[in-house]
Amino acid sequence: MLNIITKEVPINEELQTRIQFICDFSNVKPTFINGSIRRVEKTNINYIEPNKIIINGTTFLAFNNSKDVYVENLQKRINISDLQEYIKNL
Repeated sequence: MLNIITKEVPINEELQTRIQFICDFSNVKPTFINGSIRRVEKTNINYIEPNKIIINGTTFLAFNNSKDVYVENLQKRINISDLQEYIKNL
């Protein structure tokens, strides 16, 4: 039987502060959900679940120490510095 170990990884404080500042400037309220690391015991298989930021019903995915955020899934990537412009267009 496979045993999956899940460990929550809190969002990086610097990343959260940066996104909070962008959202305050854009007059929207973000919701932060911490990511996690899932590891299959006795194997080298790991899955890193990104942190989720929900803004105006749109989910953004962000990894700690990254300068990019992903919109809804890992296919569309935008730079954090472009996030404010993206939020205005929602």
